[in-house]
Amino acid sequence: MQTILADLAVSMSEFKKNPAAVLREANNRPVAVLNHNKAAFYMIEPELFEAMMEEIADQDLYQKVQARMADKVNAIEVDLDAL
Repeated sequence: MQTILADLAVSMSEFKKNPAAVLREANNRPVAVLNHNKAAFYMIEPELFEAMMEEIADQDLYQKVQARMADKVNAIEVDLDAL
């Protein structure tokens, strides 16, 4: 069985009938749109999507920093005033 990662779920046919009503009912919360009782997609507000994308970018940067910190032996020391 698939886990639904939203408090609110609607059928695809209900979503097609009136997407604006589903958005209003969601009240800024994510909505799972189901097709044959499986999540076909999630509808989220732009602000939440932006926050999610920022978090993903931050995690990517964190992983790069961790990888570079592990490779300190190849680091080149520089004087910031010389730059």
